[in-house]
Amino acid sequence: MDSFTKIPLRIENLDRYYIRTSIFNALNESLPNFKGKLLDVGCGKMPYKQHILSHSGITEYIGLDIDTALIYEAGIKPDYTWDGVRMPFDDASFDSAFGTEVLEHCPEPEVILKEVYRVLKPGGVFFFTVPFLWNLHEVPNDEYRYTPFALDRHFKNSGFKDIDIKALGGWHASMAQMLGLWVRRSSMKASKRKILSKLLKPVMRYLMKMDNGKKVKFKEGQMITGLYGIVKK
Repeated sequence: MDSFTKIPLRIENLDRYYIRTSIFNALNESLPNFKGKLLDVGCGKMPYKQHILSHSGITEYIGLDIDTALIYEAGIKPDYTWDGVRMPFDDASFDSAFGTEVLEHCPEPEVILKEVYRVLKPGGVFFFTVPFLWNLHEVPNDEYRYTPFALDRHFKNSGFKDIDIKALGGWHASMAQMLGLWVRRSSMKASKRKILSKLLKPVMRYLMKMDNGKKVKFKEGQMITGLYGIVKK
């Protein structure tokens, strides 16, 4: 079964492998910034909870999701739910917050970001990831694909400072991710999918290796798979 923290490259998960791996690596890079009480915004089934508690300075983990959120796994519920307007917490309640692949589902992102800002303590951090190259999902509740420039503006409008936005992957990773999505999610016969998946797996591995460790500059003509970063109150 595919997971979020231990992700082997298999034919069955060619569509998810790069995005899951890159988000996990970005999270690990950012864990030294996490401390104290953490709010998981749009928590879903909280797949990173145990990893964060075991590898950071987080002492308390609170999962928050929207009232109408999809149930990803029976038996796992958020600690709190909210209406998308005001979070059920006092001002300055949390030292840290994070939201992975959440902001693209928010019709008014600054409503959520201003609430995150409100419930964070001064100096608190918010870690985020958003997709750029990804298929429509959770339709019709799939709102945006952000550029780094739009995100920067939304964070500034919401009060955040020290905004650090990075790419999850560049041109080579984008090609690998697109190949994975195509071969696993587009319409084709099962026999064709099986053959093409076996052929494309080493190609994807090669492309991801080419992309590994290269810092992406947000310049004209650049392609990205997604974005991540840390902002501070």
